[in-house]
Amino acid sequence: MSAYQPILEALLPPLRYAARDGFAHVGTLKAFDALVLQVGQKATRAGLPAESANRLASVVKGFDAMSAPARTAALKVLIGELKPLVTLPPELEPLASLTKSVVAPVPEPKPARAKPAATKRAPKTQKLFEEDEAQADAPYAIAPPKVPTQQSLRGPLATPLEPTFRIHPRLAALLKKKGLQRVGDILFLMPRGYEDRRQLATLSQLVPGERGSAVAEVRRVDEGFKGRGRRTLKVIFADATGSIAGTFFNYAPWMKSRFAVGKKFIISGELRATSYGREMAHPEAEPLDEGGQSAGANVHFERIVPLYPGFERGEQRGIRDLAHRVVARFAPTIEDPLPESLRTGLGLPSLGDALQQIHFPSDDVPLDALQRWATPGHRRLAFDELFFLQLGLSLRRQDVKVEPGISFDTGPRKLQGVLERLPWPLTKAQRRALDEICQDMSKPEPMNRLLQGDVGSGKTAVSLCAAMLAIEAGYQAAVMAPTEILAEQHARNMQQLLLKAGVEVGLLTGSQSAKEKREARTRLAMGRMQLAVGTHALLEDDIQFAKLGLVVIDEQHRFGVMQRAVLRDKGAMPDVLVMTATPIPRTLAMAAYGDLDLSVIDELPPGRTPIATRVFGEKSREHAWELVGRELEAGRQAYVVYPLVEESEKSDLQSATEGADLVQAAFPGFHVGLIHGRMKAEQKDAVMRAFRDKELHILVSTTVIEVGVDVPNATVMVIESAERFGLSQLHQLRGRVGRGQHASHCLLIAGYARSEVSKERLAVMAATNDGFVIAQKDLELRGPGELLGTRQSGLPELAVANLARDQDLLAIARREALALVERDGRLAKPEHAPLRRALEERWEGKLALAKIG
Repeated sequence: MSAYQPILEALLPPLRYAARDGFAHVGTLKAFDALVLQVGQKATRAGLPAESANRLASVVKGFDAMSAPARTAALKVLIGELKPLVTLPPELEPLASLTKSVVAPVPEPKPARAKPAATKRAPKTQKLFEEDEAQADAPYAIAPPKVPTQQSLRGPLATPLEPTFRIHPRLAALLKKKGLQRVGDILFLMPRGYEDRRQLATLSQLVPGERGSAVAEVRRVDEGFKGRGRRTLKVIFADATGSIAGTFFNYAPWMKSRFAVGKKFIISGELRATSYGREMAHPEAEPLDEGGQSAGANVHFERIVPLYPGFERGEQRGIRDLAHRVVARFAPTIEDPLPESLRTGLGLPSLGDALQQIHFPSDDVPLDALQRWATPGHRRLAFDELFFLQLGLSLRRQDVKVEPGISFDTGPRKLQGVLERLPWPLTKAQRRALDEICQDMSKPEPMNRLLQGDVGSGKTAVSLCAAMLAIEAGYQAAVMAPTEILAEQHARNMQQLLLKAGVEVGLLTGSQSAKEKREARTRLAMGRMQLAVGTHALLEDDIQFAKLGLVVIDEQHRFGVMQRAVLRDKGAMPDVLVMTATPIPRTLAMAAYGDLDLSVIDELPPGRTPIATRVFGEKSREHAWELVGRELEAGRQAYVVYPLVEESEKSDLQSATEGADLVQAAFPGFHVGLIHGRMKAEQKDAVMRAFRDKELHILVSTTVIEVGVDVPNATVMVIESAERFGLSQLHQLRGRVGRGQHASHCLLIAGYARSEVSKERLAVMAATNDGFVIAQKDLELRGPGELLGTRQSGLPELAVANLARDQDLLAIARREALALVERDGRLAKPEHAPLRRALEERWEGKLALAKIG
């Protein structure tokens, strides 16, 4: 096998996906030309002739602007080009024969005005265990839905519901609308709750406001209208103890004939007391035969019954009946992907038993355990989600590790020489993180590490040490920051620290003049600039490094995956260190960044005084302003943060623009500045510089200052409508002060509309400055998506597992996944064939995670 063949195979999964169903999914590929170019460059370094790589790239040039037919034609040509270079999968082989192996490049099309083809969104499906770095960063990943889709199911799970099962047309239309058309869609549609119908009551025993079930006889049926022409059917049910009304709104004509007078039913629903008497709205009703038996009692009554998400109360009976038939037929024979030794060792039920237990639990299963999703069946499916998540990340991590990298000299003498250049000693936590980074840098494989530390914990100093180790080995280092003013701060601080070492530090930003950019590019390309600090400007095509050895990404969540990949690919597999000041509980870090090695700085350098945090209500805000006034009179500066930019009719919150006027009126003798997200970058930077240089005394802002520059003289942070912010965001904002030698204060002003959850958040803020304690509480209160943010989380939606609740399962899942990949890195052993199939068939779409680095 050629050295470049495994690299080119990264193009096969997206091609297989796009080609399915007659290229029905070609419209979902985004920036595919960038992926082909990137893979071609890597393959060229591994021995592929440059001419071949250029031909591959030219075939799909301008891919996003192509019409659907043009895309299809280009992909067919690309498949033909790949045929002599790689072994094509069976489904692509016939397509290659339709084209010549060498063809002229497809001309770049004009931008199409027609709507893009294939508006149906579907998850990316790819073989994670054959994936390489370029493929992991492919931009065609699409956020997966909560339930498996047709494209992510094969084998028995892909069996169409119709004509396998007879389904009422109304239910069939509803299922199609919700995208539930295969057996697997129903098997893995988790009930949102359960209802206990094991005990049948008399009508007099039913309690208003509660749900209950009873046997009753139809005494009378009335038709009528109720407002705006809505038809109503009122069925009077009675037994020996009393009567109730069952009311059906907008009923179908056939329903009247169903409720014949004298016929007995088991009815179930929520009883409510009205001015007309006791009533159930749209009760479920199961007819009884002359012997008092019901054909559907074993599904809908006299048991604990499931309630399915996305279906109205009146639709539950139909979906429940279908689920019962699907589970009965397919659950007993479904392939269990977990190795038997792993499953039994952890005491987990089989997959079939778990599905049966979740959908239709036996009478001995505690109802409260079902409602809390804490049964053995729920635990099994939660483990599956977390295990496959960790397995996918472990396989991806392994693929990165097999790439050849740079082995740096990080021995004791080298490291000591770097540490002696720092004007202060590192803390124990900083030194521990640096030792872990040094171990990675010394290995002949690329480092891919996340450095996590609270605001002010000293991450920059650690990354500077790593950069110095790379520079002393003859390589260059690059530091990318999200804003120009933050890049300037990094460059200025690093220049001061490295002045005596003779290291040239350069700055590259978008606002530099053409001459400054040209000079910086020249010094960088010649290798004279050893440490480049910049913003997105570092990603420009004409920015070339002579010998890039280390990439540092500051505030990693502010950059997209492809942006980080572009910077990394400016060198020959450089080491990558990404940093975040967003405290992330270790549990969540394992789930979101499981393909990264993790270092945590969990202590602050000496001399940092804790920030005093107090909560004020609207009535006591004057006390908060008095404290601000005292700090300003003492020569200090203050931030005031608002959640909005402009006043909105839908909100009672004061906007930042109006707030700036109010703050100026309250402190007429001081200069007030305003910064918000709608301002241009150069405007924001100008205001921040004025605040840093003490030309402004108060900075009124939205959350754009959450990540910003150090202003040691700023000692007060006022957050208006603090109950509207998340805990981690409040903590990040608080971290803007307390950076100097003076005591600092964070004043949280809460509005009148405070929920119990918001009160709890503010109490946590007042009680602790520990970002990791705060992050754990935020995870419990808001969940992982809110804590990480949708842009950077990359997490698949977990249907059963809960990262706050199932921390023990996640730790076990990670341990077992790592051990399994260590034993069988390609899942090639026969006993792992079910795992391999499950990754492709059921879980792959949910594991399309964006790799950091």
